[in-house]
Amino acid sequence: MRLLRILRIAATTVAATTTGMINCALGRGERHPVLLKAGDPAPDFELPGSDGRRYRLSDLRGRDAVVIAWFPKAFTPGCTKECESLGTSRAVLGPLKVRYFGASVDTPETNRRFAASLGIDYPILSDPDRTAARAYGVIGRSGFPSRWTFYISRDGRIVEIDKHVRVTTHGTDVAARLTELAARGERHGVASTVGRAADTA
Repeated sequence: MRLLRILRIAATTVAATTTGMINCALGRGERHPVLLKAGDPAPDFELPGSDGRRYRLSDLRGRDAVVIAWFPKAFTPGCTKECESLGTSRAVLGPLKVRYFGASVDTPETNRRFAASLGIDYPILSDPDRTAARAYGVIGRSGFPSRWTFYISRDGRIVEIDKHVRVTTHGTDVAARLTELAARGERHGVASTVGRAADTA
């Protein structure tokens, strides 16, 4: 099984790299991407998750902070490490009042298999027509999403965009950043962007 996984990662990486190079050469990527920043309303979306459910961002407004970790391609080395890191960080992410998702432009079936292969318990969203990815400005010249993570407050606004993701520690990095953002909100006397689950139960 481990050998098959390694072979699949290698084959997917070669295919994705080739596709990206072709897209760059032919100008198929996004030439004028949307430029979102902290304070902007997070674009709404309705996307299928790897768990078979559909998720609409607006349904979570007023209830939970949201983290969306866009990644380039399922079954590639960096994306595998990133999603594994989020999946193995449940102990530190669980106590936070936050919904977190992976997201890519892979098909729902691909992401379902990807999530199953990693044994993760959070949804990976699929955006194969790139509508949401374009709205978030993550599609680059290669035609694949950039590895960016969006932190979205309970009122539906972007709090921060992490464009320097460390794939091997992303889960604990997300938990640490959420805790910092919550503390910052409390220090400024405003409603915190995130909270402990016990605070809102």
